[in-house]
Amino acid sequence: MQKVDRTVKFDDDTPILKMDQLCKNYQLGTVELRVLREINLTIKKGEYLAIMGPSGSGKSTLLNMIGCLDRPSSGDYFLGDQNVSELEDDELSLIRGARIGFVFQSFNLISQLNVIENIEVPMYYQGFTEDESAERAKELATMVGLGDRINHRPSELSGGQQQRVAIARALANDPLIILADEPTGNLDSQSGRDILDIIDRLHEEGKTLIAVTHDEGIAEHAERTIILFDGRIDKERINR
Repeated sequence: MQKVDRTVKFDDDTPILKMDQLCKNYQLGTVELRVLREINLTIKKGEYLAIMGPSGSGKSTLLNMIGCLDRPSSGDYFLGDQNVSELEDDELSLIRGARIGFVFQSFNLISQLNVIENIEVPMYYQGFTEDESAERAKELATMVGLGDRINHRPSELSGGQQQRVAIARALANDPLIILADEPTGNLDSQSGRDILDIIDRLHEEGKTLIAVTHDEGIAEHAERTIILFDGRIDKERINR
């Protein structure tokens, strides 16, 4: 099974992510729809960035670009040491599996699998042995507070617990970036605070985090916020 090297080294001045004049257009019949326009974005290792903007501003498309789910129409996107804007779909898939950890609003867990098995899924595609993946999955389950729930399936867990599994799964391959898309959107207020506490702790441990959100309360946890409008970065602010 083909692997992607995850042992990328960074010094303090090397960006973990860099977008240069990135644009994304979609062709709708004879009409070209410009969704992202000249995005210039740099993120260093260990940063915590929030992305905000009104509906239709380009947040979802930018999320797809960052997560290597799609390619730009023009411009460059460097993830680590590689210009991923030049890669084909199968190469993007490899990069995505090795270097991006996803946390979704809807959890996206596999209902037939228990906690450990759900956490193991990304490691299977990266060629971990069965013993390696089981050991790491147990460590991650314990880290997110589910050490006593490892044999439970998603239907036997609360929403907050399911999101904890999703965070552990996102960490499985030790990705360069953890990408959280409305991570508390389907949770009650207390579970949402618990999830934000875990994300804050990951940031304190040096993880690089990007949260796409419409919630100012979530954005305030980030160090920096960019606000999209009509496909452009309209504003940027430093939160702390």
